[in-house]
Amino acid sequence: MRVRLKGDAICTLLLLVALCSLLYSQLEYLVPEGNKQLTQKQPLVTPKIFSAPRAPWRPMPAEATVPRPQVTPIIKQTEVVNNRVQTTTIPPVTDPAFNFKRYLLNKDKRNFNLLINQPKKCRKTPGGLFLLIAIKSVVEDFDRREIVRKTWGREGLVNGEQIQRVFLLGTPKNRTVLATWETLIHQESQTYRDILLWDFMDTFFNLTLKEIHFLNWAAEFCHNVRFIFKGDADVFVNVENIVDFLERHDPTEDLFVGDIIYNARPIRVQKSKYYIPETMYGLSVYPAYAGGGGFLLSSHTMKKLSRACKEVELFPIDDVFLGMCLQRINLKPILHEGFKTFGIVKPSAAPHLQTFDPCFYKDLMVVHSLKVAEIWLMWNLLHSPRLSCTQKKQVKKPFQWKKKAQVTPQASPLS
Repeated sequence: MRVRLKGDAICTLLLLVALCSLLYSQLEYLVPEGNKQLTQKQPLVTPKIFSAPRAPWRPMPAEATVPRPQVTPIIKQTEVVNNRVQTTTIPPVTDPAFNFKRYLLNKDKRNFNLLINQPKKCRKTPGGLFLLIAIKSVVEDFDRREIVRKTWGREGLVNGEQIQRVFLLGTPKNRTVLATWETLIHQESQTYRDILLWDFMDTFFNLTLKEIHFLNWAAEFCHNVRFIFKGDADVFVNVENIVDFLERHDPTEDLFVGDIIYNARPIRVQKSKYYIPETMYGLSVYPAYAGGGGFLLSSHTMKKLSRACKEVELFPIDDVFLGMCLQRINLKPILHEGFKTFGIVKPSAAPHLQTFDPCFYKDLMVVHSLKVAEIWLMWNLLHSPRLSCTQKKQVKKPFQWKKKAQVTPQASPLS
């Protein structure tokens, strides 16, 4: 068989292809054996573990919600990435998500020692204390406690009624972040005489322990108080409005007032902060409960709740747990529009309405989720002699445009 090739260009092209194939086949033998193994194994190293820009105590978003298996580093792989990195310097992967197994094993432990007490807090007033302000806090948040002391949480007379305050704390979760926390918190307690510290770890799911320990403390050391306000440190409270409201009620009768949530359903999504499996709570809805930003209760209700909470099984969400205790004593909490524990909703359809206005806050009792500077600013604005609210502002519902009119030739798009 004869094959005729026409043209020198075709011959040259075929020779080049043959030469390239020969060179490519010889490259495999030029690479040393050790380098080939390193090249193959290198993708197996997970450089993200060692070169992540985040600090070790700030977890990735996925780590904050979903449990991750613990990573055991390999010494050889560590040396390949960086010879200066040792396996002992790699922090263990911490899982801040709720550990249900650990919780179920320790759920019956509900009695912890009181490390710092204020036994004379409610005995300072001969005729009995009118209102005790109890604020949930953590050791690290000194600035929030200080702004509360200087603004709405001041002790003394308000509208002629005696007010006292306490802060509710547990031991810090990460004690190495603030090495001198114990010395500092004792010094703060000696200065202000308003710290209650218990010997349980101050975590989100231990807020239930803070709830029952405070009720036990109040029943023992503050049984002569008439009313109690309990809330968070990031709320703004109009104490004058609260005193005016409470003066119309009898402390020897049941009273529980706040921003009440009805027919809330347990969250079954594991990534949620409030995830509760059916094995822990099998009902479809929670009992009515108050938003934890702040609520009011009478002395009579406080004593009944203190006894009821000892009979109710602990639940990891403190707001819901207190609702279970209210259900235990067959007491329905009262919804009050002055409690905005989810903040004031800013109307997106009407940006000209500014919700951070002292005239909004003037008629409210509690507004949740304010920064330290905002609490200070609102306090000073409300107590300014130049404040003038000529028209009462309504914040019961978010702003909404009126419904669209019937489509007619004369109708405008918005009424």
